[in-house]
Amino acid sequence: MSSLQGMAGPAATAAGPVVRVNTDDIGVPDRFGWWHDMVDREVMPVSIRSAHTDRFQGRVESVGLPHCQVATFAFPPMAAGRSPALIRRHDPEEVFLLLVRGGAVRLEQKRSVACLGRGGMALFSTSHPLTCDFLDRGGPLRLTLLRLPRAVLPLPAARADRVLAEPLPGDAGSGALLGPYLTSLPAAARSSGPAELARLGTIGVDLAGSLLAARYGDQDSLPSATRRTMLRARINAYIDRHLTDPALDPKAVAAHHHISVRTLHQLFQGEPQSLAATIRHRRLERCHADLTDPRLRHRTIGEIALCWGFQHPADFSRAFRRAYGVSPSEVRAGLR
Repeated sequence: MSSLQGMAGPAATAAGPVVRVNTDDIGVPDRFGWWHDMVDREVMPVSIRSAHTDRFQGRVESVGLPHCQVATFAFPPMAAGRSPALIRRHDPEEVFLLLVRGGAVRLEQKRSVACLGRGGMALFSTSHPLTCDFLDRGGPLRLTLLRLPRAVLPLPAARADRVLAEPLPGDAGSGALLGPYLTSLPAAARSSGPAELARLGTIGVDLAGSLLAARYGDQDSLPSATRRTMLRARINAYIDRHLTDPALDPKAVAAHHHISVRTLHQLFQGEPQSLAATIRHRRLERCHADLTDPRLRHRTIGEIALCWGFQHPADFSRAFRRAYGVSPSEVRAGLR
């Protein structure tokens, strides 16, 4: 699967698995044609038209992962179409999950129409004719695409086709996890090694599969590995939302998700840290970030520790020194 890694010239820069492409270094008269060629080659052959060809500006940030690709696009309003002739010319047999992050999108495929605003999500396929209008609605047009070969989706193709160009729920269940995953992926990928990148790719595939299964009402058909990945993702999101609660511990996490503590530990058995250590590590990360933030100089070390769930200053200081090799007061002194 393409990840823009093959792009060359002044339009592309790369930082590990993250590649950025923009039109700033392309001559203005050539930008729209260059963009059209890039979309044909890196996404799929389409016809596009725009009223902004004489002042066109576009940007892409792409993350290539095993089994999937995530790319964020920013460009002026335009219309795109994929005809039967273009499908015959080249069909990578992939599906795209689209997340609108700015502007609005009207997507039509297989007699279904999705009109999406900010935060809206829908699925489209490279294997069926498609029309798509990208509209400016009071802000820049920006969208993220999760690209998935049909073979990796944990659902039969016929079932996935039934939800093409239909709005998908982005504010509950798997959708509530998938949106933040897509927006935060580039930053996470830059600091990840090959094993972690593979894990991030698996999470993306499983979140998308779970979202589609929920929309189709067929979550029981998902593989058990996918259901476990989904449960881990929900638990991780729950932990991040409740780090400030001193009562957050494995027992509380298990109770909230209606599983036993033993099952919870089995679920995270393959992770580098125990769940309790993961909670402590994330709290320490938040504390370190606050201690090095000049805007929070007015807050004492004890206040910061208490804010992130550390009730006893001595316990916090010992854990912080073990994690960072220096005391919280030394980190704060370095800021001054």
